[in-house]
Amino acid sequence: MKAAAILPARLHSTRLPRKMLLAETGRPLIEHSARNTLGAGVFERVVVATDSREILAALEAAGIECVMTREDHASGTDRVREAVASLRLWDLDVVVNVQGDEPELAREDLVRLVGAFEDPGVRVATLCAPLGVADEAASPQLVKVVRDARGDALYFSRAPIPCGAHARAGANSALMRRHVGVYGFRPRALAHFCDLPIGALEAQENLEQLRWLEAGERLRVLDIAHAPLGIDTRPEYDAFVARCKSRAES
Repeated sequence: MKAAAILPARLHSTRLPRKMLLAETGRPLIEHSARNTLGAGVFERVVVATDSREILAALEAAGIECVMTREDHASGTDRVREAVASLRLWDLDVVVNVQGDEPELAREDLVRLVGAFEDPGVRVATLCAPLGVADEAASPQLVKVVRDARGDALYFSRAPIPCGAHARAGANSALMRRHVGVYGFRPRALAHFCDLPIGALEAQENLEQLRWLEAGERLRVLDIAHAPLGIDTRPEYDAFVARCKSRAES
């Protein structure tokens, strides 16, 4: 499979300002994510797509490929699409959108995601993991997904799904999984996804993947063992720095 990974990296983030350039480990956060992706060994190219000259300069100094994109993109997926177009990557089998703030995504999970496209019927694929503590199901910050018998998504929601209030005897309480927001696309499917209008379900849940389902398309959802520890807040970044220091000392 001919695959590339694109990491969208916007400088201005709401909950943790300038988080992509935080470098208390000795490297910017986005560099950690890019090097971790490179380590998966399944990508011909790993490219950061950014709206910031500062991020561009930091990555060029680190030897990481980076491309400038517009500032006004509504989502990281749109930024990835612009990068694919500017780099002319349409002949690839797979383009993977890797979040720039997930430096600890398991490399074997990236390999698994790319491998899903060995099935010619898969046009878009993503990952899911078991829910952790009981209150995660109720958290609107964690996106849940349920699948059909083939492993394709039936629905994504910020609410607990499916509802168990009237469950029958023998019902499977593990049907609900936590969505892990890493996506693989056939390049033409990526373009089609971005060209689709925002659907009613997407607007209601503020989840762009619902646009694809609402258009009648299939989205393969693969199991992984553990959800990665994304970084959205200062305490999450501090915990990441502590883990890096612990690994360096061991």
